[in-house]
Amino acid sequence: MHIDILTLFPEVFPAFLGHSILGIAQEKGLVEFHLWNIRDFTQDKHKKVDDRPFGGGPGMVLRPEPVFRAIEEVEKEVSGTVTVPPRKILLCPQGARFNQSMARELAREPRLMLLCGHYEGFDERIRQGFDFLEVSIGDYVLSGGEVPAMVIIDALVRLIPGALGDEFSTVSESFSEMLGEPPVLLEYPQYTRPREFRGMSVPEVLLSGDHEKIRKWRLEQARLRTRQRRPDLLKE
Repeated sequence: MHIDILTLFPEVFPAFLGHSILGIAQEKGLVEFHLWNIRDFTQDKHKKVDDRPFGGGPGMVLRPEPVFRAIEEVEKEVSGTVTVPPRKILLCPQGARFNQSMARELAREPRLMLLCGHYEGFDERIRQGFDFLEVSIGDYVLSGGEVPAMVIIDALVRLIPGALGDEFSTVSESFSEMLGEPPVLLEYPQYTRPREFRGMSVPEVLLSGDHEKIRKWRLEQARLRTRQRRPDLLKE
């Protein structure tokens, strides 16, 4: 997978992309990240990317010219065997809510382009000029699209075959298809050593060695936890 990230702040990404599962996935050749600074596609000496909104109002709006140039130039770039145009994702509060189902869908794409906004938002012609999948990670306000881009990248890269050491990990987590259930259950409780800690014990069933009993216990606990914490998922 090839992921292009268009942002005004590329310097915030390298540490995040270079560690843990994302770093391992790169070492294995499963994913490539390419960072692009939108300011590099301006044509004035001040590298101006924003301006005041027509009609008045607070904040600054990203201008269409540098963003159009950035998208069009990056789209021409080819890397290795990935020669297809990228699926373009616009990170914005008005977009469709990101969830595990969308992560699975995006993880199948050979190439993605993530456009991170900032300031008050995008000139509307940016939306009109390209075929974007608009995505939001939640109903709250952030300073820009960089954090949402990181969330999406982390969620989908772990779904690429080979990115995780234990392939069952991706289906036993919250919001994933677990133990044959629809993707609506939170993850069951997990335990490791020591067996006893400050008066708290590991449930005996997990020490029994009976895999069928363990499977049923985990499923029961997942249902119970979902009912207590996220009953809305069961309604869905």
